[in-house]
Amino acid sequence: MITARNVLTPEALAMMDVIARTGSFAAAARELGKVPSALTYNVRQLEDALDVLLFDRRSRQAKLTAAGEELLNEGRRLLEQVDAVANRVKRVGTGWETQLTVAVDGALSRVTVFEICEAFYALKADSADPGRSGPGTRLRLRTEILAGTWEALVSGQADLAIGVGTDQLPPAGIQMQPLGVMPFVFAVAPHHPLAAATQPITDAELMRHRAIAVADSAQRLAPLTFNLLPGQDVLTVSTMPAKVEALLRCMGCGFIPEPMVREHLAAGHLVAKAVQRPPLNASLGYAWRGEPIGKASRKPQQGLALRWWLNQLESAATRKALLERHSGRLPLGGC
Repeated sequence: MITARNVLTPEALAMMDVIARTGSFAAAARELGKVPSALTYNVRQLEDALDVLLFDRRSRQAKLTAAGEELLNEGRRLLEQVDAVANRVKRVGTGWETQLTVAVDGALSRVTVFEICEAFYALKADSADPGRSGPGTRLRLRTEILAGTWEALVSGQADLAIGVGTDQLPPAGIQMQPLGVMPFVFAVAPHHPLAAATQPITDAELMRHRAIAVADSAQRLAPLTFNLLPGQDVLTVSTMPAKVEALLRCMGCGFIPEPMVREHLAAGHLVAKAVQRPPLNASLGYAWRGEPIGKASRKPQQGLALRWWLNQLESAATRKALLERHSGRLPLGGC
């Protein structure tokens, strides 16, 4: 029994495309190297299986019906998807991952992360998919906070985590390299009551004022909190830029990565104040699953896309930019 699934083959869909493009069965037959009667028979099979008319028999030309138009449009889309699947399989065979997920802590430079992505997409097309710019690996970026960056990696939701804390040993199977130290400052708006303090601010004084905190994005690991006092009023936001905005609006006070607010401090939009508690400097790293960098392996654990990202992170300039380059601006414009 002939069913729609049996006759809706890539060859049949390609045949429909040629008939519609050339405008006649005879012209399509010449292009495909077949006799017109063979194309007529194949179209009849399609029509019988779908129980519709694909071509208007009253026309001397190969004029599609509404059903034929729909099949042609969907068929072209399906053929593109078939080609895309074949190309992705070829890329996997050459070592490029189909998708690479990178979890980035929200304290790092967004501009630098996107510049790394631009460089990745600028790689020359490989032989598996000529004409496509880049290796074809789909990038997926995740913004995480504190323990959420670790969790994304250890739970398998990310292949690479940038900005993890280095104060703990990585789990088995996880490799880690240092990224650098992120200095923090205690900042308030210039019209905040603490802006007038002349002495290092005590915890007792901090207790009287609302703190701005960014929520840890971890769902399963124990969430981390820093420099929040028991019983202190807290405004919790979900991102670092939101915390900066809340500080600028004098909605509270808090510790913030110094590079992230460097311009605001220089312009007087925020004021850095001394506190009695020890300064907070976060040691950050980047981590991934698999073999250490440079280790020879008969069967490498990293795909080529992950290796490329790890090579970028070996650059001291890249690591410094991720920590400090918050003042850059992405250019506006079309593709």
